[in-house]
Amino acid sequence: QVLLVESGGGSVQAGGSLRLSCQASGETYPIATLAWFRQAPGKEREGVASINRDEGSTVYADSAKGRFTISHDDSKNTLYLLMNNLKPEDTAIYYCATSPWVTGLQSARYTHWGQGTPVTVSS
Repeated sequence: QVLLVESGGGSVQAGGSLRLSCQASGETYPIATLAWFRQAPGKEREGVASINRDEGSTVYADSAKGRFTISHDDSKNTLYLLMNNLKPEDTAIYYCATSPWVTGLQSARYTHWGQGTPVTVSS
């Protein structure tokens, strides 16, 4: 089992930045893909960004392109999401997730999830 714990969420004004972290522990193999998802109030969960653990290749949702950067430090078993130029529509609970498969942002392909960290962006 993989235990995922997110941190770094908070409240910021529009245009601000946050860096989310996700610490993984337990059985960290096999993990092929790590990702961030989010769920805003009253909306379905959506993929934000994913990263291939071995190759480092990334996939971003259109809403994240140019503003968010996903990265992973394998030595620390930590996943990051740097979010710049935040907008009110970025307000959501952000979850990290892992998949044993090489995949993109299809949530059904992810087998382990963190408990989420809230992000609130005010205008």
